[in-house]
Amino acid sequence: MDHLDSLRTFVAVADAGGFARAARQRGLSPPAATRAVAALEKRLGTPLFHRSTRSLRLTEAGEAFVADCRRILGELDDAEAAVSGQRDEPRGVLAVTAPTMFGRRHIGPLLLDFLAAQPALGARAFFVDRVVHLIDEGFDVALRIAPLPDSSLTAVPVGSLRRVVVASPAYLATRGEPRDLSDLARHEAIGFNFDGQGSQPWHFGATREAATPRQRLVINSVEMKVAAAVAGFGLARALAYQVTDEVRDGRLRIVLPEHEPPPVPVHLVYPAGRMAAAKVRAFVGFAAERLRAVPVLQGRGLEASAPGPAADAAAPLRRPPRRRALPPGGALPP
Repeated sequence: MDHLDSLRTFVAVADAGGFARAARQRGLSPPAATRAVAALEKRLGTPLFHRSTRSLRLTEAGEAFVADCRRILGELDDAEAAVSGQRDEPRGVLAVTAPTMFGRRHIGPLLLDFLAAQPALGARAFFVDRVVHLIDEGFDVALRIAPLPDSSLTAVPVGSLRRVVVASPAYLATRGEPRDLSDLARHEAIGFNFDGQGSQPWHFGATREAATPRQRLVINSVEMKVAAAVAGFGLARALAYQVTDEVRDGRLRIVLPEHEPPPVPVHLVYPAGRMAAAKVRAFVGFAAERLRAVPVLQGRGLEASAPGPAADAAAPLRRPPRRRALPPGGALPP
């Protein structure tokens, strides 16, 4: 196996988290993949992986080396694509990442339509609620819901999202609707934290004034937070796309709209610094057009529907007693 193949095998093992899976992806036997990485470690004079009978993880040197390998191999692939014409025709495998719920609701459906129109392309989608490092982790395009720091990434704006506070009609009928931030002190809320420890403070308006109600329940699931709010467990913060259906059909109502902080920008981002491959240009163009047509990304789409069966069904809800077990479901804040 030549040196470049050894580097590709090493990256495949790091991505797959094991030799057997990486070997299958590379069309090798597991012993061949093991020998390739061992030869690379001998050449470098340092171990690249911590090995045990139950796990395989990169060493500190391996973490640094795999990032360099991804960059170098990516640039080599781009150079070969430029010569072979792949910059003009989408082909290969497109790797896309997005936040979990947004990915399922918006990126997934448009990615399927894109692939249906691009038979020479494959795709790898990774929906997760953390910032994915595109170059280090081998992704072509990401959807980001946040103000973007200065970086080498090219950013294509596709809209913005309101940050709203919602509650069920049953909860508001029992506890009253907050009219001002000072009213929050007498309300309960559903808190959120990615690690499930403690809770995040609530900020309002352009000045980010802090006002946090008592958070009886703290969770780290978007779906569960929405479900808890619908079930009457209190106020919840959410990005507009997370509660679109619930607000429109009357299961949730928006409160304190005049105190909303500025909308959160939404972008498609991809690595800059070299000409993007045709697959990236084609997908970004396709996705941007589709996303710009999504009402909730343009500040619309949260208007409650006229009363009907869905709204009537929500009306009899009662806030559950304190000892009642919380049903599964949920929602994530901005």
